[in-house]
Amino acid sequence: MIKTKTFTIGILLAIGLTSCGEDKSKQSENVKTDQEQPAPEKTEKSLSLTKLDSYEMFPDAKLSLEMPEGNKLEKGETSFKFGVENYTLKEQTIGSETLGLANSSKGQHVHFILNNGPYGAKYNEEFTQDLPVGDHVLLAFLSRSYHMAVKTESSYVLKKFRVGKPTEGQKLDVDFEAPHLFYSRPKGTYSGKDAKKIMLDFFLINTDLSGDGNKVKATINGEEFMIDEWAPYAIEGMPMGENTIKLELFDNEGNYIEGPFNKVERTITLEQ
Repeated sequence: MIKTKTFTIGILLAIGLTSCGEDKSKQSENVKTDQEQPAPEKTEKSLSLTKLDSYEMFPDAKLSLEMPEGNKLEKGETSFKFGVENYTLKEQTIGSETLGLANSSKGQHVHFILNNGPYGAKYNEEFTQDLPVGDHVLLAFLSRSYHMAVKTESSYVLKKFRVGKPTEGQKLDVDFEAPHLFYSRPKGTYSGKDAKKIMLDFFLINTDLSGDGNKVKATINGEEFMIDEWAPYAIEGMPMGENTIKLELFDNEGNYIEGPFNKVERTITLEQ
């Protein structure tokens, strides 16, 4: 569990159709044999979701934020500087050519996420980012060249900024001790061979997943999958065109865990 640094076949009902004074011949007209009974309706998923478990782990990789130092910023262009240790940006991740996943030709990078919006891929330790007035929660984490998050205690940065003088509607109240779910992949448009296997990946803060604990519900084109292990997954069977993915964080009793980032839906496009 990552903790912030600051922060059944269904039951077949047998219906007896007997009644007092009714003869057997009449009963036989009303009762169907087992062979005549309609078969139970089966619902099969058109998609598959399979855990990926063969990839480089980077247990010692570390990401830190060196700039900006404070939490209060002016609106406009902000200079960011990250510290990266035991990890090389712009390098191709070992195994990237064998996983069958969309891969960045630019190599390893940082996923830069503001307020659980779509990430920006940052290939350099230093860059500028335009920040509008308001409160912004930044999650940044190290990413393999095929956009899979490095999921360790030291591979990410989580920080809140206040830009300018926000109105009440621009303020964001976040409990950094609470469980949070951040969406990462899939994103954008997938073409050709990259559209055959799509990676589902997300980042968790202050929680882990288990069979008797919290879970992530992934709803993909209306089909639901309950995920009880924090890992990357491969989605297969998606049709060409638009596809929708919704992620939600639930507790062990099946209740949605309230939070500003714990429910998110995205649309991606697959093309030939």
